[in-house]
Amino acid sequence: MVKNGKKRRIVVAMSGGVDSSVTALLLREQGYEVIGISMQVWDYGKFAASEGETFGSCCSLDDIHDARRVAEQLGIPFYVVNFEEEFQRLVIDDFVAEYFRGRTPNPCVRCNQRVKFDLLLNKARELGADCIATGHYARAERDSGGLWHLLKGVDPAKDQSYFLFTLTQAQLAATLFPLGGMTKPEVRAIAASHNLRVAEKGESQEICFIPDDDYVRFLEEARGKGALSGEIVDSRGNVLGSHNGTYRYTVGQRKGLGIAHPQPLYVLGVDAERRQVVVGERDELLRDGFVAAHVNWIVPQGSAPVEAACKIRYRHQPVPCQVYPLPAGLAEVRFLEREKSVTPGQAVVFYQGDEVLGGGWIE
Repeated sequence: MVKNGKKRRIVVAMSGGVDSSVTALLLREQGYEVIGISMQVWDYGKFAASEGETFGSCCSLDDIHDARRVAEQLGIPFYVVNFEEEFQRLVIDDFVAEYFRGRTPNPCVRCNQRVKFDLLLNKARELGADCIATGHYARAERDSGGLWHLLKGVDPAKDQSYFLFTLTQAQLAATLFPLGGMTKPEVRAIAASHNLRVAEKGESQEICFIPDDDYVRFLEEARGKGALSGEIVDSRGNVLGSHNGTYRYTVGQRKGLGIAHPQPLYVLGVDAERRQVVVGERDELLRDGFVAAHVNWIVPQGSAPVEAACKIRYRHQPVPCQVYPLPAGLAEVRFLEREKSVTPGQAVVFYQGDEVLGGGWIE
């Protein structure tokens, strides 16, 4: 791992978890000059937790302390960069605005796109690093023509390629994913064999800036309780009830409607402009397709239709579809069989086998 007579310098994004810790360990053992960096993106002093309560979200101060201790154990330099202002503007403000537009955003994709693979990569270059490395369960491979391809991680239970569809050729060329060919048990075993303090640390599940997982409380603190209150209507416009804010609802939701009806009702859509939540029966959730915006093709595509499988949310099983590239970064997606709960604001990611072709945002 020597370039021009010197060790290649790699910046590892260290979150304080076992994945990024093992990433740093493996690269150090492979002979790279490793620098650990944690991103301070959220001030937990803003969140009023109950006395003695702790949270299992990522990017907390406890996580930064864990990352620092692992770096000390590995004998590598460690820095903390403060991206709070940028994270507020690029991720949190977008999250709030999307909900109040009647959409359901994915802040983890936005964080990867705008913070980790943009701001952090730039910081790494300032430190003279060749590239960054992360603990994502994904793989990047370069073909004989010099093009980079993004592939799923080999562990289907941990594959995180869905969150990386915004990566460009230049970003892939400057990124390493050392865990892409490993399973989570294998990663934990490596951490345990090297006595890393985070070997048995639990997974972070919540959105990092909503550590109690109560997104309604978070949105109401941002915009005010009861904002965008209005009517609950059926697909024909008949008024069935009222609600206390469109931001409380997302497509496919069944619970919390407060409506007596002979058949179970589901949220079909949210019209923030009219302050309406549209509901209907399960069959009405089915869609033939949709339009995606801000589409990124990792390997450039022409104008011809693309046979693919698509995921319309992270835990969604990929389903066969045809993708029709359109001008201005748009694409029309047509399912081979109708699909339920197509949610505006969520990411759609296109696959062929293990390869990520690209993705966009459901309109």
